[in-house]
Amino acid sequence: MATQIFKKLSPAAALFRRTKTTSAQYVASRARDPTFEKLMEKYKNLLKVISIQDLILASNSTPPSVSLDFLHRLSQTLHLNRGPAAFLRNYPHIFHIFNHPVKLQPFCTLTPAALKIVRLESEAIENSLPLAVTRLVKLLSMSLTKKLPLRAIFKVWRELGLPDNFEDSVISRNSDVFSLQDGNEPNTHILVLNDSEEFKDCLVPAVEKWRVMECCKEDCSVDRTDIQYSFKHGFPPGMRLRKNFKVKVKEWQRLPYVGPYEEMRVGEIKRTKNGVMRMEKRAVGIVHEFLSLTVEKMVEVEKISHFRKWFGIDLNVRDLFLDHPGMFYLSTKGHRHSVFLREAYERGCLIEPNPVYEARRKLFDLVLFGRRGLDRGGDKSKSVDMSEGDEVREMYND
Repeated sequence: MATQIFKKLSPAAALFRRTKTTSAQYVASRARDPTFEKLMEKYKNLLKVISIQDLILASNSTPPSVSLDFLHRLSQTLHLNRGPAAFLRNYPHIFHIFNHPVKLQPFCTLTPAALKIVRLESEAIENSLPLAVTRLVKLLSMSLTKKLPLRAIFKVWRELGLPDNFEDSVISRNSDVFSLQDGNEPNTHILVLNDSEEFKDCLVPAVEKWRVMECCKEDCSVDRTDIQYSFKHGFPPGMRLRKNFKVKVKEWQRLPYVGPYEEMRVGEIKRTKNGVMRMEKRAVGIVHEFLSLTVEKMVEVEKISHFRKWFGIDLNVRDLFLDHPGMFYLSTKGHRHSVFLREAYERGCLIEPNPVYEARRKLFDLVLFGRRGLDRGGDKSKSVDMSEGDEVREMYND
């Protein structure tokens, strides 16, 4: 693992020293952040809601609907431990259960409020297509060969704010920027970034923008040499920061490295101990930029691992997140490992929201709303207005 290698090389390299023998123990020993833990406790139910919503929208019926029997067969895959009916009834503002007049069995469809959110998200994605193209260009620019497997892009299309038909709406319509090549395996394709000067000025890492803002502050007392290679840090509440640890963090912050969009000479970097340390910091810079490109500044660790080889990262990605708790937060809620970009969040919400995130947050608000707004008989006593999201967020934050 990364930390085991760096421990042998130099004291500065063993900045975040691994004390447990297994990966499971290392994950369990991480410092917990109550805000992110509370967010993921609710977010894991949102992921189930999205999975069912996608199944409903993919159906050919009018209106779109799926049978509860079909969902029951997928209960284990969807992690519906108590069955689909019990789960769906927890979210009456999103799902409506009815008896099909022809097939004479219970079916599930989306409520008008949920369909409105689907349209809002679709419109937000359509309106932000130029940004989605830029994100895809940046992602390809971080690859050593300016190429990425299309199946890896499919893993994170939602995270990047791409439309579900992005092959046609983004790749085909921008043939001067992107092209597809046949992969080494049958029925596989490689997405290639063509030579394009149009996006050259866009290839500035998010951390560079933060450094400029820090230096431009009126009350800035940070020396340029101290912040030239630094990343923003904010550790979990209650995490013990010993003096020795703070010194090592400061040394790591000053360590030069190759940026995510800069050319990397692999052989030269691996030749020295200092070069290996810089390679580790470059990997941190890449995953930091990857998270910055996502709509919600979060992604499943498994998904980002599909890009590891193409980005030239020879380290365990999950260990990188655990080794740098001041920058990333790893959650294990919802039968998956998800990582957040810590600096992008405050009180469980994005500090700088975007239209796609805001549309998706409205669905999250309905998940948080649960069964509120129902009378004792289970019927809606009032319609849910989209403006109720602020009220739900206040309840959640409290």
